[in-house]
Amino acid sequence: MPGVRRGSDGLSNAPAKGKLLTDDPPRSRGATALHWLVRLRMPVVLALLVIAVTILTDQVFARPENLVNVARQISFEALIAFGMTLVIVTGGIDLSVGSLVALTGVVAGVAMRTTLDWSAPLCILAGFGAGVGVGAASGVISGTVVTRFAIPPFIVTLAAMLIARGFAFIACHGEPVYELPPDLLFLGRGFVAQGLLGKMLPVPVLIMLLGFVGFHVLLSRTVFGRGVIAVGSNEEAARLSGIAVRRTKLIVYVLTGALCGVVGVMHDAKLMAADPKVGEMWELNVIAAVVVGGTSLFGGRGSIPGTLIGALIIGVLNNSLNLLNVDHFWQKVVLGLVILLAALLDAGLRRLGRR
Repeated sequence: MPGVRRGSDGLSNAPAKGKLLTDDPPRSRGATALHWLVRLRMPVVLALLVIAVTILTDQVFARPENLVNVARQISFEALIAFGMTLVIVTGGIDLSVGSLVALTGVVAGVAMRTTLDWSAPLCILAGFGAGVGVGAASGVISGTVVTRFAIPPFIVTLAAMLIARGFAFIACHGEPVYELPPDLLFLGRGFVAQGLLGKMLPVPVLIMLLGFVGFHVLLSRTVFGRGVIAVGSNEEAARLSGIAVRRTKLIVYVLTGALCGVVGVMHDAKLMAADPKVGEMWELNVIAAVVVGGTSLFGGRGSIPGTLIGALIIGVLNNSLNLLNVDHFWQKVVLGLVILLAALLDAGLRRLGRR
């Protein structure tokens, strides 16, 4: 028959019917188990961490009010981490996100203070527009410099971090803005459907979940998302395939900047003040969440669910260390070690999975 190779004895070398069913079942099961272990490594780490912390804190960690508090705490940085995932998947990085939260929060606060005589919804909308607009504009500037002048993203966003922090202090003359509309408090400390659900779903957590769904669909179910992965995997091949590499990179920085604007307003609502000092070192926590979640710093691989799990791991760790009264300085050491171990575990399991 055409297309079928025959051996020297004239018989076909095609596998006999039913051969696949009799090939070394234990090895197949082992390969399948290893495959699922690689895929579920971070959820397993999170589950083990939660169990250990619950035991060590005598179940204080597992109390509903504490779990709600953890969810609220991680919602701000996790939302930014979704945008950072896209940036890192393209092979870039953004060190300016913490400073952008401060700058956009201050700009939004000044805008709301200026429009206090408007109705509350319009005043808050003005704040959102100003904050998100400034964040997106900063993303345009950083993305344009990175793509047009081929300057390493690390250098560009490091400069943007310092500039944004400086402008945050300049915009409010170094003093927090306290004159904000009272209704803004709901965005930072309110609960969704409190009469029905009680204090179980904070508004910031709902916003984070909406961002999670939106960015997961964007990265995994759209042409743009496939382009992001292609650019990070092989930029030249992506360009030859017709993908607008520069535009793709620019958009991911703009999206991340816009998310910083949203978080800046949410943080204003949480504190009921626009403080230029907020967001310090957030960029490290955000990048850590993305990397712990399995996104490669070399680009080309990453997922939004993984980033959410990474943010949960770091949030659970921070909360548990506080509950255990671990000294602040030791908390940094433990967090660094956990991030390193997670990265080593990820690398080891992926290496096993390729064998």
